[in-house]
Amino acid sequence: MPPGALAVGAELMRLLQALDGTPHARIAKIALYDPASLRYRFVQALPDGRFDFRAGCGHSLLACVVADGRQGPVTVRAVTTGDTVLCEPYGGTYTLSFLRPPTGPGTLPTGRPVDVLDGVPVSFVRYGNPYVFVDERDLPGPGLQDRLLALRAEAAQLLGHPPDSALPKIAAFRDGPDGLAVRALTVGGWHPRLALTGAAALAAAGAIDGTVVPAVRGPVRTPTGTVTVSTAPDRVRVHHKRAEVLETLRLPWRIHATA
Repeated sequence: MPPGALAVGAELMRLLQALDGTPHARIAKIALYDPASLRYRFVQALPDGRFDFRAGCGHSLLACVVADGRQGPVTVRAVTTGDTVLCEPYGGTYTLSFLRPPTGPGTLPTGRPVDVLDGVPVSFVRYGNPYVFVDERDLPGPGLQDRLLALRAEAAQLLGHPPDSALPKIAAFRDGPDGLAVRALTVGGWHPRLALTGAAALAAAGAIDGTVVPAVRGPVRTPTGTVTVSTAPDRVRVHHKRAEVLETLRLPWRIHATA
C-alpha cells in the first residue's frame, strides 16, 4: 500500500477486486508488511465481505519474508497479536520461532488450564492466535464439525467476541500410539492441514501442566500431512515451513484524506 495509507476496508476491497479474473481470485488472506520496520499485520477477508483485523497468520508472515527477499534469519513483529517471530532458513525450508515462553503469563486467557463448555472439557490457549482445543473422544458420534462450531461460538462469547467471530480458532485432537492427530476449523470449513499459529498454540498447550493437550512429541498428523513443532523455555518452534512467490502485481492506489 502507498506510504501513509491506512488498511481500511475500501482499500482492501479494491485489492481483492484487482485479483478478480486472475488465478488468485479466491485469496482471503491479506498480509500488510513494512520492510523498513519489519512489522507485519494480517487481515482475514470474511465470506460476507467484512474484514477481521484481530487474528494472526504464520504462513502469511513467512510469505512476507520470502517476498521481501531477505537473506538469513529475520525477526518480524506481528502488530496485531504482539508476537515476535524469528524466521530462520534451513535449506529450502524455514523454522519459525515464536519468541515468548509458552508457559508465561497470558498463554491461558481464562487463567485456567481447563474450562468446560456445554459439558465438554476444553483448553483455551492464546499463543500466535487464541485457540480452543478439545479431545475428539469427548465429542463422540457424527457431526463433529457442527459440535466444534457450537463450542467455538460459546468460546467466542466467553472471550468477549461476537459468536460469529473468526476468533477463537478451534481444533480437535486425538492422541494415540502414533502421536497426536489434529483437525482444525478455519473460515469456511475444515482447514486442509493445521495453521502455523495453530501448531504453535498446540505445542504451547502441551507444554502447560493440566491442559487437555498432552505434551507434543514427534510430528503431529493432520488431514494432509504432518507438522513438526518443538518447545523450549523461551519459545515455540514450527519447523519445515515453505513459502514461494507465485506472482507479483502492482496495483494503482488512490489515497483519500480529509482534514
